[in-house]
Amino acid sequence: MKKLFFTLSIFTSLILNSQSINLVEFASGFTSPVEITNAGDTRLFVVQQDGIIKIVQPNGTTNSADFINISSKVLYGGERGLLGLAFHPQYSTNGYFFVYYNNTAGNIIVARYSVNSTNPDIADPTSEKILLNIPKPFDNHNGGSIHFAPDGNLWIVTGDGGSGGDPNNNSQNKNSLLGKMLRIDVNATGPYNIPPDNPFAGAVAGSDEIWAYGLRNAWKFSFDTNTGNVMIADVGQNAIEEINKMPVTQAGVNYGWRCYEGNSAYNTAGCAAMSTMTFPVAVYNHSGGRCSITGGYVYRGTQYPSLQGKYIFADYCSTQIGVLNADNSIVWSPASSGNNFSTFGQNSQKELFVAAVTSGKVFKITTGTLATDETVNSNSIYIHPNPASEKVFVEGLDMINSTAELFSTEGKLVLDKAKIENDGSIDITGIPPGVYYLIIKSGEVKSYSQKLIIK
Repeated sequence: MKKLFFTLSIFTSLILNSQSINLVEFASGFTSPVEITNAGDTRLFVVQQDGIIKIVQPNGTTNSADFINISSKVLYGGERGLLGLAFHPQYSTNGYFFVYYNNTAGNIIVARYSVNSTNPDIADPTSEKILLNIPKPFDNHNGGSIHFAPDGNLWIVTGDGGSGGDPNNNSQNKNSLLGKMLRIDVNATGPYNIPPDNPFAGAVAGSDEIWAYGLRNAWKFSFDTNTGNVMIADVGQNAIEEINKMPVTQAGVNYGWRCYEGNSAYNTAGCAAMSTMTFPVAVYNHSGGRCSITGGYVYRGTQYPSLQGKYIFADYCSTQIGVLNADNSIVWSPASSGNNFSTFGQNSQKELFVAAVTSGKVFKITTGTLATDETVNSNSIYIHPNPASEKVFVEGLDMINSTAELFSTEGKLVLDKAKIENDGSIDITGIPPGVYYLIIKSGEVKSYSQKLIIK
């Protein structure tokens, strides 16, 4: 296997650890891979956007026979195609799996298929049972990530319908299935059942299938079963990408789009009060060539303890992998030329993989020793006082080429590229009291953020 090393300094809340993320080429030859998952055994399943699902064996070899080919049903091109795959929790006994695709009319389809009764490496293409058929007004913003939650229900994320700015206000419309997180019970004789604890089930105004709303075009979500959280990466409109984290038990959450892009007001006409919305735990802008978030997973494998509990994701355009730490700070890897990362996935042991749509390759995520010239500092990072007034001090970070930014909780930039003095101080005189996010940037790819209260 050929190793491609993308080194990355990982910040924790106080200590800067010397670690790296390495990508080891695992399999190749795929056409627009957009999903990686497992069926509870040693195989990986790679979803191609063109309507074909491939099986990869533990040694990285790809089966010559397709697991399934539904390309005749799929409208493939741009953001449309076969986008999602999830295996039923009882797949080993019932053989059911579920796919999310755009049909030839462009509609969103969620359908159930069955594996071949005698060959576990081949599915039955005639076994389709359509659960959802959702018309779309535009060709982009298709969402497409589907997963079974720990409670056995199928969660489905849909895009807002497309165009730009959500012109039909689908995301905030609780009677539309677009721009939503849907939650359905697939263990039904009909298409599906509505879980009775869905927030708009029954007589409550809103579509019964909706679990949460206010999403633009969430490109991948995942469950962290250790903490009971759902992690949602939502692609921004023009400026801000966002990461959302909520308990899986929290129903009826409004994530804010089209009213807000990340933490910033976008189009608040006719919107509910800001206090009724849930804002992301982390955001990033489009500097450095970044443009579109690809959501990943919180690492819960056992091979690389230094990654434990960290959310691994990527930006499609900058070809960088990002790490979200427990304190919601983000650190970026250097760019990976020729690898626009389109999806992450886990094997049955919860080890992480990532695919690049442009190169058609799947990589395994590993760790190694950070090269000496990549090390920023090994001291503790300490920001004080907090709450602060007039000045805040940063200790433990080399201030050469470092700058500070301050964002309000609404996402407004109130301090841009502020100078960090030789004594480590940042002048915050004149900034109104409130809660802010202080972001320290060191070089091209390293950053540290912390919530700061100004009194």
